[in-house]
Amino acid sequence: MIDQIEITGLRAVTIVGALPHEREVPQPLRIDLVVDVDLRDAGRSDELGDTVHYGLVADRVVAIVEESKDVLLERLVARIADEVLRFDRVDAVEVTLTKLRPPLAVDAQTTAVRIRRARAELEIPTTTTHRAHLALGSNLGDRSAHLRRAIELLGRVPRRSQVYETDPVGGPDGQGPYLNMVVEVETSLDPFALLRRCQRIEAAAMRQRTVRWGARTLDVDIVLFDDVVIDSEELTIPHPRFAERRFVLAPLAEIAPDRCPPGWEDDLPASGVRSIGPLPGA
Repeated sequence: MIDQIEITGLRAVTIVGALPHEREVPQPLRIDLVVDVDLRDAGRSDELGDTVHYGLVADRVVAIVEESKDVLLERLVARIADEVLRFDRVDAVEVTLTKLRPPLAVDAQTTAVRIRRARAELEIPTTTTHRAHLALGSNLGDRSAHLRRAIELLGRVPRRSQVYETDPVGGPDGQGPYLNMVVEVETSLDPFALLRRCQRIEAAAMRQRTVRWGARTLDVDIVLFDDVVIDSEELTIPHPRFAERRFVLAPLAEIAPDRCPPGWEDDLPASGVRSIGPLPGA
């Protein structure tokens, strides 16, 4: 089934029509839109960046109509469709443009033109997609369940590593072993928006940040994001310590060996990191 956003009953007044008086007197129009857009990511993330901001769509469409001097409804409705298709994530749109006071010699309440256009027909570029590699870890509660839930909430995850059980590194004594893995994520989010999504996923797993490097239900760390380099207080990419961590590099090497530093297998001790196979229950 196709996910859709409907915007109905938009009103605008403009000059449109071929008759002499229609070129002089603005007339009211109604605009109805049905927008095809994949809403799965937004359903998981609850983020505006994963859907189409229909308020902005409505504002832009009304502006186009009000600025119009087109003769034909057919021309104006086509320009509306073209503009809606330029919004990221829109795959297709159906536009109905209605004259509320048609200049007919017979009695008629309205006349309308309805068209449907797809992004592919107009050769409009698709949404920019980024590739990020994220490290997941858990050593509290149902560790496998926390990892599975994180993957569900991350959206498009075309590749994932096996799971590794890892002895705790640093932090207080008495912690249990971690389950670690690395996943590849395809996203239209920028790095900071992806960071906020990761933090929300951690919060949903009841992650507590009371002790530095202490036990936690879930870690979701951005290791790499395309070839982006960021060094800020909020975010550092590549992750500042990923090249020192075998429990990150071993799973990363399974799905993106070209992103691992050369010689890492010989440079880092193998003890304390054990592959246990695919994620249980996945």
